[in-house]
Amino acid sequence: MNKLSRNTEFEKIFKQFKREVEREGIIKEIKAREYYEKPSEIRKRKKAKKYKSQK
Repeated sequence: MNKLSRNTEFEKIFKQFKREVEREGIIKEIKAREYYEKPSEIRKRKKAKKYKSQK
């Protein structure tokens, strides 16, 4: 029973960690920087995002 409570505590802490990482955009940042993106591609992506959000 004691192990279960430790495991439960770990699960709770891990969920909290995942939420924090997602909220701060760390995973998104890592995926974006995984490969080099040319400046022109960055501008195109931002422009497309801007127009998409206006709709």
